[in-house]
Amino acid sequence: MASEFELCPGRRIGGSNPCFIIAEIGQNHQGDIEIAKRMIQMSKFQKSEIEHRFTKHALERPYTSPHAWGPTYGAHKRHLEFSHQQYRELQRYADDIGIFFTASGMDEMAVEFLHEINVPFFKVASADTNNIPYLEKTAKNGRPMVISSGMQSMETMRCVYQTVKKHNPNFTFLQCTSAYPLPTEHINLSLIPAFQKEFPDIPIGYSGHETGILVSVAAVALGAKVLERHVTLDKTWKGSDHAASLEPAELSELVKAIRTVEMAMGSPVKQMLPCEASCHSKLGKSVVARRPLLKGVTLSLDMLAVKVAEPHGVSPENIFNLVGKKIIADVGDDVAITDAMIEY
Repeated sequence: MASEFELCPGRRIGGSNPCFIIAEIGQNHQGDIEIAKRMIQMSKFQKSEIEHRFTKHALERPYTSPHAWGPTYGAHKRHLEFSHQQYRELQRYADDIGIFFTASGMDEMAVEFLHEINVPFFKVASADTNNIPYLEKTAKNGRPMVISSGMQSMETMRCVYQTVKKHNPNFTFLQCTSAYPLPTEHINLSLIPAFQKEFPDIPIGYSGHETGILVSVAAVALGAKVLERHVTLDKTWKGSDHAASLEPAELSELVKAIRTVEMAMGSPVKQMLPCEASCHSKLGKSVVARRPLLKGVTLSLDMLAVKVAEPHGVSPENIFNLVGKKIIADVGDDVAITDAMIEY
């Protein structure tokens, strides 16, 4: 059984706890703090200390994408990056409206800042999942960790597990494929049970970059205990993540669908339920006499039939237990045979 732990104050994941849903803004705020505040009711951010995350050459390269916010990749990233002061402002705003606020620390300095402002958990983006020094430093901070698995192999994930487990027992892996939007044939939901088998002592979740909500609901049905989806206010906005993101109405629909599926998962114990009593009363079948039977006769299978009867008699699955038994009363044709009529 996968362990459970508190991911945010008062919210546990794993075990029989409901799926924890993370709505990730990422950089879909367009670099505008007021848009970020509008989105914060369904959000998690990405925080970078840009000079620590990218080399100078990477930042200086020309960036000609239609989604670019500047002539170089550095200018583009700086436009989308909030300052420490802005992050503190957003955190206060989230606290005021009762929303858990966190961010993906995209480099070690960003993790230190997030630790300083006391986020409830660290999200490790797929690009850092094989960054072993980063993982060790992050794990040693002692906060719960949510670790995506995009662009990694199972062998790498075993290494990640061993690395983090030495320092921090409270972490979860998310099945993830890093493409935006993600083609259906590359989603690989079957990795959720594969992860559950490989790492049975941690909760497993799903980070989806597909369009729509159906696959994410299916992930929860397969046992995902954390679900992360990107969100946006408008899919037509500039930025490569918007097309794979959910607008507010879709996010609301997703949450309702997940809670419905969780309720529908019910119990693994198969038994007749109280809600089935009416149907069973009308349609449930019993063992009946195929012809008139006299008191003292020894029953054989050819004397018995199975029909809907009123009142109910012996259940059909027990018909073979009646063979060879004597009846202790006369039984009319087409009459239900009850336990009271049998000599046991």
